[in-house]
Amino acid sequence: MKKMLTLCVIVLLSYPSFSQNDISSKAKALLAKMTLEEKLGQLNLIIPGGAAVTGSVVSTDVESKIKSGKVGGLFGFWGPDQIRKAQDLAVKNTRLHIPMIFGLDIIHGHKTIFPIPLGLAASWDMGLIEQSAKIAALEGTADGLNWAFSPMVDIARDARWGRISEGSGEDPYLGGEIAKAMVRGYQGTDLSKNNTLMACVKHFALYGGAEAGREYNTVDMSRIKMYEYYLPPYKAAVDAGAGSFMSSFNEIDGVPATGNKWLLTDLLRKQWGFKGFVVSDYTSLNEMVNHGVGDLQTVSAQSLKAGLDMDMVGEGLLNTLGKSLKEGKVSMADIDQACLRILEGKFKLGLFDDPYRYIDETRPAKDILTPANRAAARNIAAHSMVLLKNDKQLLPLKKSGTIALVGPLADNKRNMLGTWVVAGDWKQSVSVLEGIKNVAGNSINIITAKGANFTNDTALFLKRVNALGVEAEIDPRSSADMIDEAVAAANKADVVVAVVGETSNMSGEAASRADISIPASQQDLLKALAKTGKPLVIVLFNGRPLTLVWENEHAHAILDVWAPGTEGGNAIADVLFGNYNPSGKITATFPRSVGQIPIYYNHKTTGRPFDGTGFPKYKSNYLDESNDPLYPFGYGLSYTKFEYSPVMLSKTNLKGEEKLTATVTLTNAGKYAGEEVVQLYITDPVASVTRAVKDLKGFQKIMLQPGESKEISFVITTEQLSFYNSELKKIWEPGKFIVHIGTNSSNVQSAELQWSK
Repeated sequence: MKKMLTLCVIVLLSYPSFSQNDISSKAKALLAKMTLEEKLGQLNLIIPGGAAVTGSVVSTDVESKIKSGKVGGLFGFWGPDQIRKAQDLAVKNTRLHIPMIFGLDIIHGHKTIFPIPLGLAASWDMGLIEQSAKIAALEGTADGLNWAFSPMVDIARDARWGRISEGSGEDPYLGGEIAKAMVRGYQGTDLSKNNTLMACVKHFALYGGAEAGREYNTVDMSRIKMYEYYLPPYKAAVDAGAGSFMSSFNEIDGVPATGNKWLLTDLLRKQWGFKGFVVSDYTSLNEMVNHGVGDLQTVSAQSLKAGLDMDMVGEGLLNTLGKSLKEGKVSMADIDQACLRILEGKFKLGLFDDPYRYIDETRPAKDILTPANRAAARNIAAHSMVLLKNDKQLLPLKKSGTIALVGPLADNKRNMLGTWVVAGDWKQSVSVLEGIKNVAGNSINIITAKGANFTNDTALFLKRVNALGVEAEIDPRSSADMIDEAVAAANKADVVVAVVGETSNMSGEAASRADISIPASQQDLLKALAKTGKPLVIVLFNGRPLTLVWENEHAHAILDVWAPGTEGGNAIADVLFGNYNPSGKITATFPRSVGQIPIYYNHKTTGRPFDGTGFPKYKSNYLDESNDPLYPFGYGLSYTKFEYSPVMLSKTNLKGEEKLTATVTLTNAGKYAGEEVVQLYITDPVASVTRAVKDLKGFQKIMLQPGESKEISFVITTEQLSFYNSELKKIWEPGKFIVHIGTNSSNVQSAELQWSK
């Protein structure tokens, strides 16, 4: 023990404390002492066997590699004891005692799990979103971690894509605001503090544009589309000071992102000024071989020269760059630059000041799954829920009478957490049944029935959805018997609450769906319940927009709860019984049918636009479906009624850099206190390049008491009028503009103005 303490002191004295301004010089001084092998080791990120694996490859011989200086970081496991042992291997056995960085997929919470990111986005509450990331950082660092592979900021317009659940939806402005909030929450104001995590923004870039919504598929789009709609959230994360980026699996302009110099160097570093390091996604460097651009040595050299700094799991940089250096395919300057960025990241985290600063065995008990963290998770989950329908004010429910609580998710803890919960424990979650009992108490009678399996397609369910573990077991009873039981329960009840939808792994990575309806077994249950004539409330679990035309027509109320997290059951009950008035708004358009996809609010008009009247020939419409979505972007109801006045403009003729103030009066004309997300959109009808029908340019979340009115104002400058032209220059042009303010992207009040140079 005395020898160990002495060695730790020696290590700590080797790298004394210093200011952020010293980071570059300190890193360069250390780099000058390193051998080629030590430099290449810093570029290597691996995952130990038995850790949380998200790919088909697992690292081997990990301990000996760490001791020989061939590892810069580890990911996929957690816990102070485990991480201390791993850090000891690097600090106490390598020549220069360089500490490792420890990362994990902390996506929407570490152990206290919050709603999936698409649900968090639906809150439109940047303070709560930042709080969720701050708590995740507190818990992650309490478990010895210092790096989170989050936020995912990919714009997605295709609900078939499973990872739409992991992002913020379809809008670049809202996505950028959420990206900044997440980075602030993880990183705080000082990355060297032991309760902050370095953010890793992913997936750079355009990953959400995968063709056909199929995971890992090709992405192909114009540069204007990139700059205007897909790139802004990444840029926002850079501006917020994100410490690292992760490259994506897809190609861009025919070049895989992991080896794309235009993307990783010209755009990210030269245009945007990013100063951190870039890590590949899980074996994305090696997968460039499958893309058809060369063998492993070739793509490793290409990626390094393109601006990749760290290789996740594939070890292409570690094993081939030495040979490429001898052959002149890379330079020592290329290797030095990548290594320097990794070292600077570790200096920013304070790991050279104290390699063990994030390792404190007393912290998990104090900081993880605390009552305060759980209370925050409950509050945030309630704010994320979206009321999609509420006929005759069926909701909120009374805390009396008899409720038939049915459906495969009614008394299910395993699927409360949703996708991407690497460290989350479903046993700690609160089910819907438990939540209703906690909130309503003994004043109501609850009759429960499962009613259906998640799906009757056992091949799909068992082989694919359950591939990462059993999310729900198949009930051996027949579908008819389960439905009969549920109908019997409904006939004895005053109201039916059907808890249905997707399991956790029906969305997320490698979970694309060609059919995005509620599975047929659950639809059969809903149809049988509707025939009883009892008031029917659907509580919907989902990681993506679903096609819900039948449900919207036949259910009396629909509450979208996404995958609500650890405290989901309590939060759902809070909303169902009116302890919280739902205020969520969807951030990804819900189509009427899968054939409408991709569907999004900020689309462009066409040369033959359809005005929605009839079914004329030679217009841009379908023969068999409406152009309109089921629920538009920004949509979400409340238990109260909000009324908007016409838009008032401070001026209708402006010039140059003047500022415009647009104002509406918002009134709570209902009986409940509630929050409303007031949304600002702008239309530019005539421009040098075609523009969207409207673009979100601002929003405010406002709380009003019954009968209360408030003036809501937005200040508009030429920045909100700007766009990327065909030369990719951001400009604004004079002319007519239309300002829209309203409750969602389709339901707005509008006013026109002229703005000249």
